[in-house]
Amino acid sequence: MCKRKCLQYLYFLFFIMYVVFAFCSPLGAQIPLTTVTLSTTANWVALPPYNTLWPLWSPALSPINSYTGLPTPIVTNLYPSTVLPVQPGLTWDPYLGHPWMLYNTPSGMVYYDPFVGINKWPASILQNSITGLPINLTLLLGYESLPATPVWWLLANVPAANWNYLTVYPSFSTSVVPSPVVPTLSSLLTPSDLLF
Repeated sequence: MCKRKCLQYLYFLFFIMYVVFAFCSPLGAQIPLTTVTLSTTANWVALPPYNTLWPLWSPALSPINSYTGLPTPIVTNLYPSTVLPVQPGLTWDPYLGHPWMLYNTPSGMVYYDPFVGINKWPASILQNSITGLPINLTLLLGYESLPATPVWWLLANVPAANWNYLTVYPSFSTSVVPSPVVPTLSSLLTPSDLLF
């Protein structure tokens, strides 16, 4: 329990530093935030079962639905067995200072955290440690309009996440027949893919 509180405190401090940097410093003011510029101002949507936020501002992860004209997530939930059509996916607990990047493996989804590397999804703070059941995040009013992930963060973390994923991928392989296709760097989204 202490480890979880310490992690939450650390993430909260990083979130505060991000807010100060992004909104108060001259350099932060020059970094554009990508937002959805349609008939909605929503940047995020909560997905079950953990209520973590999925980016509506990313065309690769939430393409425009031809019927509604609005961004629609490429997945409807984030259960460990969910298969992402493109990777990395991105999800965020707004109480933490950064999002997680999600990847497919034969044994289920994994996530990348800049502080702890690649681990099996979900993060331990999203599961009840006794029952193993999902913990639904209680989201603040207006969470849909929280700012998009900063460009500088994606530029700094997506390449590292992709390399970490490719490095540890073999350890998540199973004896599935036929053998799953091993991902390559060129099959993974880049920061610019996520943004444009």
